[in-house]
Amino acid sequence: MTSRITTAAAVIFAGATAMSPAFAQDVKLPNTMAFTAYDTGTSGFNIAVGVGKMMKDKYGSDVRVLPAGNDVARLAPLRANRAVLAWMGTGSYFAQEGVFEFGVKEWGPQAIQMTLSTVDCNGLSVGVAKDSGVKEWKDFRGKRLGFVVGSPALNQNALAIIAYAGLTQKDVKIVEFASYSAMWKGVINNGADGAFGSTVTGPAKELESSPRGIIWPELPADDKAAWERVRKVGAFFNPHNVTCGAAIEASKPLKLATYPYPIATAYATQSADQIYSLTKAMIANYDSYKDAAPGSSGLDVKKQTKQWVIPYHAGAVKALKEAGQWTDADEAFNNNLFKRQSVLAAAWAEYGKSNPPSDNAEYLKGWMAARKAALAKANMTNGFDD
Repeated sequence: MTSRITTAAAVIFAGATAMSPAFAQDVKLPNTMAFTAYDTGTSGFNIAVGVGKMMKDKYGSDVRVLPAGNDVARLAPLRANRAVLAWMGTGSYFAQEGVFEFGVKEWGPQAIQMTLSTVDCNGLSVGVAKDSGVKEWKDFRGKRLGFVVGSPALNQNALAIIAYAGLTQKDVKIVEFASYSAMWKGVINNGADGAFGSTVTGPAKELESSPRGIIWPELPADDKAAWERVRKVGAFFNPHNVTCGAAIEASKPLKLATYPYPIATAYATQSADQIYSLTKAMIANYDSYKDAAPGSSGLDVKKQTKQWVIPYHAGAVKALKEAGQWTDADEAFNNNLFKRQSVLAAAWAEYGKSNPPSDNAEYLKGWMAARKAALAKANMTNGFDD
């Protein structure tokens, strides 16, 4: 018998079902495990829930999906071995780089690695209240932009989008909220004019159906200078023709932006066998969850963004090779990302030995200078220009 338990803290899929002999040989999952994800109602959370249900149905593994309001909260259970995957966004990149909330004594650069990620018909941008009068990004000057306290990754994403029109944080009014969901509620309730998220996120659809409505100002790829500004703030963004989401018609694609989201993230210290099984389960049973939530179909093994900013875990590479979706070029690119993680780890260790300041702000400032120098010495890009 299968039971489903929903609480404010987690979604749990429980029950035992038989798995096929072939899968039993290749995929070995624990009886219980946990994922972390974005807040309930977000596309990242819903996709994680769909994958968790598949693992329950196919392998009898009880999967708990834990919603978390910021990147530190999503990664902490993974680092403590209380979760097997963290369904992340660009916070995974910031964790690897040891910046923002990860540039503190308790964290530093993290050896974060990918399994599978999603790029689908949806986009990732700032949704704007239609009644704000904004048509193009240049119109957003002086408007209210939602930020989430303790989530600088998400806030950086929003700043990258408005950079398309040459706008910076100084050109808008920042309104801070306690969580991602609260930020979108703020736009709905006229406490802000724009919020970053996926076009298929639940809160965006709520804004669409509210009296304010929603619009997604476009970011045409043919404006090379504008996209150079975007990538200076968010190197992980790519142009994307978007055909699904709140107030978007498939027959009228919007020229927006995207990056892999959500990213099923692991630590380098997790065993190759464990990550292989998790990745193989997602690849082999794709048809079982591809329609479970908007964006789930982007987990198709043929749609993976294999040369991005975070390396793939060895266990995931094994599964991708078996699926015929890994090349020598992918391997070389991945190895260079491993080298980057090694440079960052060494720089962090050296900085810790240098008697850094105890004040958090000064500590981060000193680390960013040490990080910049170490990457320059290794002939690697900084990614976070002053």
